[in-house]
Amino acid sequence: MELGEVAALVAAIAFAMLVLILTLPILRLRHTVDATTRMINDLNERSAPLLGNVNTTVENVNVALTQVQTSLDGVNIQLAKVDNMTSHAQNITANVANLATVVSAAAANPLVKVAAFGYGVRRAAAARRHAETEREVRDTIKQQRRAAKRGDR
Repeated sequence: MELGEVAALVAAIAFAMLVLILTLPILRLRHTVDATTRMINDLNERSAPLLGNVNTTVENVNVALTQVQTSLDGVNIQLAKVDNMTSHAQNITANVANLATVVSAAAANPLVKVAAFGYGVRRAAAARRHAETEREVRDTIKQQRRAAKRGDR
């Protein structure tokens, strides 16, 4: 055997030893890859129904949002009607206020005149009574002066 053959044999044995030494970590790595593959497959199996449920939930939310939009449209229509009724009520209130002003002015003017006439009649009656009383007092004073003049003579 020559020196090259021995060197080749040593190199072959060293390579075989290296392969044997690396075989254990490679086998362990294979087990890890298998476990990871099983875990990913299990995750896929479990996530598919979840994604189906998520899709159903999203569809239900879209239906609910459509119903909410329809309800909001109805509410907006009703609010427009209420706004219209409010403006009509405001116009009616303004008309009633104007009518009340006209009626009060029409009724108050004659009432003021009647009240003024009544006041004037009362004052005239009071003045007449006062004048009669004054006339009686003057007549009494004149009679007393005449009587006093007659008595002096």
